[in-house]
Amino acid sequence: MRDGSEIVCLCGSARFVDEFRAVAQALALTGVIVVAPADLEHPPTAAEKAVLDALHLRKIDLADRVLVVNPGGYLGESTRREIAYARSRGKPVQFTGSALES
Repeated sequence: MRDGSEIVCLCGSARFVDEFRAVAQALALTGVIVVAPADLEHPPTAAEKAVLDALHLRKIDLADRVLVVNPGGYLGESTRREIAYARSRGKPVQFTGSALES
């Protein structure tokens, strides 16, 4: 950790916008620096999704740990890829819901 502030990267399905906001707020109020997926007002184009996916991997690189927002244990393909990436980089991965391990 840098200067005592932990950095947590949130991962999970874009369908859980409200859950992401609640988790981010709760973490921030404890002094955690939160990085999360972009919150778009429209579904991304294929080109935008490619840019955002690559950007999110860089956010994982910056983080001390990853927190997967997965109510009900849901893990989509992109989230599974992000979890695998985080683990390959030695990042601890935790889940807010039931963890469905791949």
